Amino acid sequence: MPFVETGGHRTYFRMDGRDDAPVLVLSHSLGLDHGMWDEQVADLLPHLRLLRYDTRGHGASSVHQEDYTVAMLGRDVLALADALMIEQFAFCGLSLGGLVGQWLALHAPDRVTRLVLANTSHHPDGQAMETRRRTVIGEGMTGVAETVMGRFFSPATLVRQTPRTAWARRMLLATDPAGYAGCCAAVRDWDGTPQLHAIRVPTLVIAGTRDVSMPWEVHSRPLAEQIPHVRFVRLEAAHLSNIEAPRAFSVEVADFLLDRGSSVRDAGSRVRRQVLGDAHVDRAEAATTDFTREFQELITTCAWGTIWTRPGLDVRTRRLLVLAITAAQGRWEEFRLHLKSGLAQDLEPADVKEVLLQVAVYAGVPAANTAFKIAVEEGAGSDTVNDE
Repeated sequence: MPFVETGGHRTYFRMDGRDDAPVLVLSHSLGLDHGMWDEQVADLLPHLRLLRYDTRGHGASSVHQEDYTVAMLGRDVLALADALMIEQFAFCGLSLGGLVGQWLALHAPDRVTRLVLANTSHHPDGQAMETRRRTVIGEGMTGVAETVMGRFFSPATLVRQTPRTAWARRMLLATDPAGYAGCCAAVRDWDGTPQLHAIRVPTLVIAGTRDVSMPWEVHSRPLAEQIPHVRFVRLEAAHLSNIEAPRAFSVEVADFLLDRGSSVRDAGSRVRRQVLGDAHVDRAEAATTDFTREFQELITTCAWGTIWTRPGLDVRTRRLLVLAITAAQGRWEEFRLHLKSGLAQDLEPADVKEVLLQVAVYAGVPAANTAFKIAVEEGAGSDTVNDE
């Protein structure tokens, strides 16, 4: 398993993504582990190298029977980055992770390129955290589970009993009480108020409109007002905004970190080749004339660079949408192009079948009938499709 051991402490981590991509470190909240970021990994992996880790006292990292400090947790991050030979990184921390992010921006500004502070605070409620720390020591995790879940998620989300809320409850109850209590002490003792003006790293502050744990006015607004180079966004979510509004969270983080507007054409060219293949793009470029050149630029910049690179939907989902739309509109040349390239890469015949069944219901049987014929011709299935 991937561990780094430094100074008697063992940190569990996971690294995903291309070796040449910029690094984003993801730091989870109190009571969970690196799995909190699963949906952001799916969204951001095409663009970034993602380093997730379990905070001291959580998940598979070491538990130490003592009060922790935010400085201690920050040094754990630096030790992990050093061990993995990561010189610089962007950092995204939610709740407890946001405290760690503030410490890193203040004490290791040369290491942090950009900072995302989500559902966090410059000065948490120390008395409340001390009460929670004592409860966990005396009663275990069951003593705080219901209260914490009511802060993690909005009531409507809890009522739906989604797989992600079930995961969060299981992870919370599985957290070592000693590790949880140690991190409660770190939160209890943190006050970054006097130093916020000294954070010079470009920062994105994310808050949840339904976050009763760290409401905007008391906790996030001072961050947004006192950190010099900051932008902020409020999502329709409770404390775990990255789970309750995962696509919106990913889009905001990606827009902030990637600065997509500065290289839209280059990004579009890359994703066009990724989706359609080099051979097709090479043919299109070779056939470009003075008359069609601006149209090719329009396609590359607007369709591929502006839309296909957005992190809110992955490439596979966008492929399926294009198949459904082109089939519904009878754009058979485009349908065949995207079908052929999709089957050659990340689509399976079963994916195509489901899309075309959906087309039959919502766009009509004739459109689906033609689409099924083309799909068979392109190798999506061996069965003969009869005319109506």
